[in-house]
Amino acid sequence: MPHLSIEYSANLDRIFDMADFCDHLRATAVNLDIFPAAGVRVRALAAQHYSIADGNPAHGFVDISVRLRGGRDLAARKHATALLFAAAEAYLAPVMAARPLALSMEMRDIDPELSPKAGTIRDHLRSA
Repeated sequence: MPHLSIEYSANLDRIFDMADFCDHLRATAVNLDIFPAAGVRVRALAAQHYSIADGNPAHGFVDISVRLRGGRDLAARKHATALLFAAAEAYLAPVMAARPLALSMEMRDIDPELSPKAGTIRDHLRSA
């Protein structure tokens, strides 16, 4: 795994293509040695109700949460965090230049002893 969950203000739906943004982050993640490609999941959920800073409805936010199965060293996690954040920031640069937008990201470990997994994606990748 990692799982990238994007929470964002719904006012951004008409500003940029969230599906393309998700694919951009997926493509970045699968090219990092720290993430096994078969485990990468990217999803985005729009917050329909939010209030930001002074309440101006033009304000928006994108918050990226990366959950990663424990066991990677801090240097590798910091490197992956920096590259993912840079990819997100570069993609959103035109939006950030045109309107108020807060971009944030956090990576955290998942305890492997408390996170059972099952799936067949790897099997299907091998047979393709």
